[in-house]
Amino acid sequence: MISTSFQFRPALLACTATLLTLSWASAAEPIRVVFQNSRSIPLDAVSLQGENVVIKTASDGFNVGQSFPLATADHIFGERPEGINPGIALVLTGKPADALKLLEPIVVSQRASARIPGNHWMEAAKAALIAYALEGNSAKVTELGKEISDATPAQGADPFTALGKALLLPASSKVEARETALRDLTTDNLPADLCAYASFFRGNVLKEAKRAEEALEAYLAVPCLFPSGNMVINAAAEIHAAEYLATLNRREEAVALLNSAVRDATGTLLSADANKRLESLK
Repeated sequence: MISTSFQFRPALLACTATLLTLSWASAAEPIRVVFQNSRSIPLDAVSLQGENVVIKTASDGFNVGQSFPLATADHIFGERPEGINPGIALVLTGKPADALKLLEPIVVSQRASARIPGNHWMEAAKAALIAYALEGNSAKVTELGKEISDATPAQGADPFTALGKALLLPASSKVEARETALRDLTTDNLPADLCAYASFFRGNVLKEAKRAEEALEAYLAVPCLFPSGNMVINAAAEIHAAEYLATLNRREEAVALLNSAVRDATGTLLSADANKRLESLK
C-alpha cells in the first residue's frame, strides 16, 4: 500500500524555498564545460573534434582555435534544459512529433557535451530516439543510436538501440513478439532509465491487448523497481496504474499514485492530466 500522506516539516520547507531561489537565480546562466583546472567556458563556445575540445568562440580568456584533450573536460555545469521533461512527457503520451520539436534543438545544442560527464545531451537523445521509433523512422533511430553508442564508454551498441528496434516493431506484429522484446530490456543488469522506458511501453502493449493484470504489473514496475530511471516516466506509469486501480475500487491507492504523478511530472502535460483524474475521483 502506498501512503497517501505527504508532508514537509517547516525546516524542510525553508530549505526547499532556499533551493528554489538559488535555482531561479541561476536559471539564466549558460551551460558550461568545466575543465580539471576549474576553468570553464560556455558550451556553445566549443566544439568536439575527435578527442579534443576546440574553442570556436573567444570567451572567458580562451581564444579561438585553442584545443584541449577531451579527458581534461571534467564535467558539465548548468541548469537542465527546460524542454527535456515536457519532451519526455509528449513521447510517453503518444505525441512523438510534438516531442521532437522540443528535443531536437536540445540534442543539437548539447551535442558537443555528449562525452563529458554530467551532460544533458544523453537524456534528450535517448528520448528523441524513442520518439523517432514511435514515428517509425528507422533511419533516425539507427543514426541517433550510433551517436549514443559512440558517446558511452562501453564497447559496442548501447542497449537503448535495442529499445529503438523493439519499438519499431509494427503494431501488426504478434503481441507476444512485441511484449517479449520489451520485457527482455527490464533486467537488473541494464540501466534504470532503459528498464523504466521498456516496462512502460510493455504496459502499453499489454493494455492494447486487454491483458489488464499484466499491464498493471508492468506500469507499477516503473516507479517500484526502476524509480531512478526518470521522474516523468514514473508519473506516466503511475497515471496508467491509477486508472486500473480505480476500476478495481482501490481508490486510496489510485489517489496516492496520482498525487505522486502530479509531483513527479511538474511542468508537463502529465501533471495536468493527473490533476484532472484526481478531480474525477473526488
